[in-house]
Amino acid sequence: MKTLPSLFVSHGAPTFALEPGLAGPALTGLGQALPRPTAVLVVSPHWITPGVRVGLAETPATIHDFGGFEPALYQLRYPAPGHPAFARQALSLLEKSGWQPVADASRGLDHGAWVPLRHLYPDASVPVFQVSLPTDLDSQSAWKLGQALAPLKDEGVLIVGSGSLTHNLYEVRWGDKNGADYAREFSQWIREAVLAGDHQRLINALTLAPHAQRAHPTTEHFLPLLVAAGASGAEAGASVIEGGIEHGVLSMDSFVFSAFP
Repeated sequence: MKTLPSLFVSHGAPTFALEPGLAGPALTGLGQALPRPTAVLVVSPHWITPGVRVGLAETPATIHDFGGFEPALYQLRYPAPGHPAFARQALSLLEKSGWQPVADASRGLDHGAWVPLRHLYPDASVPVFQVSLPTDLDSQSAWKLGQALAPLKDEGVLIVGSGSLTHNLYEVRWGDKNGADYAREFSQWIREAVLAGDHQRLINALTLAPHAQRAHPTTEHFLPLLVAAGASGAEAGASVIEGGIEHGVLSMDSFVFSAFP
């Protein structure tokens, strides 16, 4: 099988599951265009643990880890199977890279995984498993986490870092599609770093990029971008999946890290 790219996907608000906007159809088109993966590995900011954990569930449940939304959202299910064999390979790769991973046989799929996957692979036929974000992860170690997992791409595993290109929930304006200037400026700076293949600039983005503290008051929704980029390899190209800005401040752009056109 051809080596797969790695992806960073902005998963937005949980309502993205029902309100695809610009990003949803773009992800569906990407899923149709990419070589079909044997499994998908998702790193999401909605599974944060002491140390790194790997989900081994054979039939992972759909976790509705949010509150206050319309009832229809809680009825949604994403019944993709797990892939314990690849999850065990991930455990082995992490151990070899100096991590101390723990297997979790019962963890389901949080909304950082199943919401974007509803658009990327709507029929839920591709097996999915997750790797957690360690609580002490920073930009450098997020990159190294991606590097440790990268060999799975040669086995047909699509590595997806799911987060948000901007994520300031204090300033969300529900339904507002007129993006705030700071969110646009930060997103453009990140896009330029990604397309230039400037890995050091990307790793140091939360220090260097304009409005970084405002765009990401906390780092957990940015770090999956570095996991995906770290898994891409130093020579990988990149392309942008346009997503626009939702709810005033949530940039929905995603990135494909590979030579894939």
